[in-house]
Amino acid sequence: MTGRTYYAPHGGLPPQTELHTGRAVFTDAYAVIPKGVMSDIVTSYLPFWEGTRLWMLSRPLSGFAETFSQYIMEVQPGGGSDRPEPEADAEGVIFVVDGELTVTLDGESHVMTPGCYAYLPPASGWTVRNESAATTRFHWVRKAYDFVEGLDAPDPLFLNEADIAPSPMPDTEGRWATTRFVDPEDLRHDMHVTIVTFEPGGLIPFEETHVMEHGLYVLEGKAVYKLNKDWVEVEAGDYMWLRAFCPQACYAGGPGRFRYLLYKDVNRHAKLAFR
Repeated sequence: MTGRTYYAPHGGLPPQTELHTGRAVFTDAYAVIPKGVMSDIVTSYLPFWEGTRLWMLSRPLSGFAETFSQYIMEVQPGGGSDRPEPEADAEGVIFVVDGELTVTLDGESHVMTPGCYAYLPPASGWTVRNESAATTRFHWVRKAYDFVEGLDAPDPLFLNEADIAPSPMPDTEGRWATTRFVDPEDLRHDMHVTIVTFEPGGLIPFEETHVMEHGLYVLEGKAVYKLNKDWVEVEAGDYMWLRAFCPQACYAGGPGRFRYLLYKDVNRHAKLAFR
């Protein structure tokens, strides 16, 4: 695959002449956060992070999506953190969309550029720094790791999308494919972060309805997405947040590819609250 591009927000603020009404929506089944919402005034800051701001796209909400949070981090030159993750049981995935990022784990430094992916196990003591001369932006997905007796936590991973062949979905002639960073049959992993690609004319030909929660950040292109009962037009920079069992489908009409970064929780029993 050639010509990879990854949309990244740059902040700013719409002018006073801008129309007020946009595409943002929050329902009891899904939310759409359009790229235009990611302005300067909705950024946040974190303890023990220097030269950094973030857009918090999702966080666990009771009765909605409860398994994960997703941030877009923006780190200035020299910025970063020696204490990035405050929760010992939290695992993380980093995916770089702009600039250069150095992640250090077990004494080894990994320089990450756009398209690079890292899986960071719980309690792994990683640190992160922007050692370049330009701003860097990356997605950070966090989840409380669901430990299982007899299974070790996964090993760290540092990969690049460019080195992974997408897996085409059956009977789609390659119009719908998924770039997988971990083996789906590796039951140590309780979440998958993948990249889904649709060529023009590709589609999800049925309403997926399943237990997995989703975060979908559009990296490239545009499409119409079926969310619950609604067809919603989305484009690069938009974020979709889906609770469990929200029906979903997609049609990518073109003119170019439609690609998104996808989170889902996997490989664990449903917790039984009452025993």
